Amino acid sequence: MPLAHAVAPKRIIVAISGASGAVYGVRLLQALAALDAVETHVTVSDAGVLNLQQELGMERSAVEALANAAYPVRDVGAAIASGSFQCDGMVVAPCSMRTLASVAHGMSDNLIARAADVMLKERRRLVLMVRETPLNLAHLRNMTAVTEMGGIIFPPVPSFYHRPQSIAEMVDHTVSRVVDLLGLPQPHAPRWSGLNNHGLP
Repeated sequence: MPLAHAVAPKRIIVAISGASGAVYGVRLLQALAALDAVETHVTVSDAGVLNLQQELGMERSAVEALANAAYPVRDVGAAIASGSFQCDGMVVAPCSMRTLASVAHGMSDNLIARAADVMLKERRRLVLMVRETPLNLAHLRNMTAVTEMGGIIFPPVPSFYHRPQSIAEMVDHTVSRVVDLLGLPQPHAPRWSGLNNHGLP
């Protein structure tokens, strides 16, 4: 009988930068951990750690424990800094305007920007959950540049058609949309089925 081959896990990088909205990165890691055959790799910027503490009362170690592997943001020699590291996608959640600018201009000045640069050069999925408002021209041009390079700009704009009852529901629905962009199955994710099937007048 032929030997059964184990299914290789999908490798996803999650980076948490210094924009407000650290909950998106945390809930994404938790959502990915709940899926079968998904391996997560995380890196958190120093400003991201401050936001985790301020917004969620979480320390870096607690967030790193949610992933299969964690890397210091200054470790530009980490595995995820190389295109030879086989990876299926990366999400920066949330993505600060500084991180956006670094990615747009190919700065690779820390591990988040370098790993994102690798995603672009290797033609892999890159999702930036940019958090800022209002936007100035530099922000818009940087978003355009990343889009032209193949990245996806995904501002975490809440949806209301599913009638969320809490902030947590709004966050989870946004995270679910990101997981969709990574091509991962979510059999229980809420889906729009049309006005006539949604209980709306």
